[in-house]
Amino acid sequence: MSLAFLFPGQGAQSPGFLHRLPDHPAVTATLQEAGAVLGLDVLTLDEGAALQSTVSVQTGLTVAGVAAARALAAEGVVPAMVAGLSVGSFAAAVTAGAIGFADALRLVDRRARLMEQACPAGFGMVAVTGLPQRRVEAIVGAIHGAAAPLYLANLNGPAEFVLSGADAALDRAIEAARQAGARRAERLAVAVPSHAPLMDGAAAALAAEAEAVPVATPRIAMVGNRRARMLRDAAGVREELATNLAHPVRWSDSVALMVEHGAAVLLEMPPGDVLTRLTASEHPGLTGRAMDGLSPAGARALVARVREP
Repeated sequence: MSLAFLFPGQGAQSPGFLHRLPDHPAVTATLQEAGAVLGLDVLTLDEGAALQSTVSVQTGLTVAGVAAARALAAEGVVPAMVAGLSVGSFAAAVTAGAIGFADALRLVDRRARLMEQACPAGFGMVAVTGLPQRRVEAIVGAIHGAAAPLYLANLNGPAEFVLSGADAALDRAIEAARQAGARRAERLAVAVPSHAPLMDGAAAALAAEAEAVPVATPRIAMVGNRRARMLRDAAGVREELATNLAHPVRWSDSVALMVEHGAAVLLEMPPGDVLTRLTASEHPGLTGRAMDGLSPAGARALVARVREP
């Protein structure tokens, strides 16, 4: 029975999410390390206008994920595998031992800035729940065009999808999804059209810069969400980190792969519980908990109980 750590992506953030991290020495040390690397007070990244910045949000998510994973490791809770959604892949890679924390922070900062530069205004993402994939694809196909680009960006579950594109296209997609009977169709707190060809230029620039960053073979099994495959060497991890921003997230397939490899207990790193809820709806037999509201000691006790014969 294996333990997996899940690391959320942009959209999971909420005001004060870094301030709600566990009161633990490993968290304090991680915040101090991140501040030294970035040259700023990391606890400002989850406040006010900072939450409107792709750079602040993606950096903050990386810090939160690594801090929580380190606190768990200090309590003896170490995963057999990890997976991160979108930018969550960076915290997953740090936890897997594939990239240093400082290098990950610098790459995430560069990634976010390239994304903002690629589409500085008038773009975003929409979550659609309650429609089959073929219906969502039909909506995208009917709307997409040169003046109103729209793409299927995340395949999070059998009826859980995210679209990326221009504001006008997203507005039309929301209306079309609601008319088609979607349970939910609404904008996400993401100001860039992630996981779509609109990010091809940003991905190419990031990939070129990532070549100079040391990346190692993961010591802990790591699942990439670009191809929903185990990343078994440094080259695979580097490709995932540098280019997943321009490719659809195959999150549902990624979780299914972890289950096939024995994952039975899934802990979601802060912030939020989006991935926990997605997993519960598709894999009700798994034990899934979000670290928001759960202390490292509580997580250790939970894992111990589940693992008891």
